[in-house]
Amino acid sequence: MQEFTFIVDASSEGQRIDLFLTEHMEGQSRSYLQKLLKDGAVYVGEKIAKSNYKVRTNDQICLELPDPVKLEVEARAMDLDILYEDEDVILINKPKGMVVHPAAGHTDDTLVNGLMHHCQGNLSGINGVLRPGIVHRIDKDTTGVIVVCKNDNAHNSLAEQLKVHSITRRYRALVHGNIKATEGTVDAPIGRNEKDRLKQAINEKNGKPAVTHYKVLENFKNYTYIECQLETGRTHQIRVHMSSLGHPLVGDELYGPAKCPFPLEGQTLHAMVLGFDHPTTGEYVEFTAPLPEYFEKLLEKLRKMS
Repeated sequence: MQEFTFIVDASSEGQRIDLFLTEHMEGQSRSYLQKLLKDGAVYVGEKIAKSNYKVRTNDQICLELPDPVKLEVEARAMDLDILYEDEDVILINKPKGMVVHPAAGHTDDTLVNGLMHHCQGNLSGINGVLRPGIVHRIDKDTTGVIVVCKNDNAHNSLAEQLKVHSITRRYRALVHGNIKATEGTVDAPIGRNEKDRLKQAINEKNGKPAVTHYKVLENFKNYTYIECQLETGRTHQIRVHMSSLGHPLVGDELYGPAKCPFPLEGQTLHAMVLGFDHPTTGEYVEFTAPLPEYFEKLLEKLRKMS
């Protein structure tokens, strides 16, 4: 454990303590510092600080920063489809069926396992538990571009961009039915489905804000090919939002029909474009992952059937 002590000067008078710590603890996210406040790891003088405390001039703020809990991840040689790589970030075109981060049932065949080998362990690890490089995720059966951070500076930069919704994330999807409007927006909060823990749902009471913009690219007899752009990044966001419109993704066993008319492994959803301000240069960069072969073949089949 490390201890950090700060003396509040007049310029910070009245500032919330979580904001004060965020400004003075480089490399730590505000959400993690808020967690430490709730855990009683922050003191004002001799007293444990409350999360809503506003600092005063000459306050002595003490923070007890726990040592990171290492996540035991085995490095494994894997054939990664690398779209771009530099000293700060690596962009991967994730295939269908690959889990991003180790979890129950998937401990040694994930993207992180492959990255640990490729990057020789040089990945970011912030917020107390080392989750190597991962700043955002895509579902196991969703394909496409994902960015991974090689250092904490890059991680913090991209995490902040995600927080303020400045990252470009455009997906391609195939949904059931014909969408009549050429484009639209779903603005509906998403939270845990109270009846099924495996699902997310539109949850007006306990959900977090979620916004998805969509536009029609191509109509088929009973299906629609669309592009979705995310403002937020909630779990299963596109899948939940499109299902709420009565247009679930083709192949989505969780939110769509029980039987799929095509031999698919999971939902037809592809993260095609990812754009952000580079954490070192500040320049806006954008990366594209081509549609996977199975998706292209399915579109061709539908064109012939229409």
